Amino acid sequence: MISDSQRKTLEFIRRYVAEHGYAPKLHEIADGIGIKSRGVVHRYVQALTDQGYLEHEPGKHRGLQLADVDGANESENTLTLPLLGKIAAGMPIQAIPGQDEISLAEFFLGPGRFALKVQGSSMIDAGILDGDVAVIKQQNHAHSGEIVVALIDNDEATLKTIKYQAGLVQLIPANQSMQPMIFEPQRVQIQGVLVGSFRRY
Repeated sequence: MISDSQRKTLEFIRRYVAEHGYAPKLHEIADGIGIKSRGVVHRYVQALTDQGYLEHEPGKHRGLQLADVDGANESENTLTLPLLGKIAAGMPIQAIPGQDEISLAEFFLGPGRFALKVQGSSMIDAGILDGDVAVIKQQNHAHSGEIVVALIDNDEATLKTIKYQAGLVQLIPANQSMQPMIFEPQRVQIQGVLVGSFRRY
């Protein structure tokens, strides 16, 4: 078994290789998993190499490679689901089998991401219900129309759609029975932007 930090490192390397076609350097891995020490990254990479998840060619530029061995895809398999087709939410249609997969890591994992459990019904028209888990990308800025975690007066955090208008900040609920909240900009701090949400039935 690999540690959570090693698994996070391996998942970042896999995403990087899939996107760029070659492996990241140590400083790129450090940036990608949100740590500063290349030495720590080197230990993670060495541990993954020792366990057969990675291979390294000494002296080669970007010589790190993903190993194609049994068990090396354990993390990937636990973070993907088969995407079997489409299904209507109204009138029933036949679900069409396919060969694709959907990556949970692509949606929910990554540097600076965190989860919050939703309380209340202010975002129900956006499909976000009481008890859902919201996955947030941590950042201190957002564009109008994005769903954000906003801290009001350094005291109360809320999940709302943000809108900038006439020098003011509007935090707009997705619930027709509720009114937007309007604040001076200095009263609102953006803590993150919604990536996705999920619930268990």
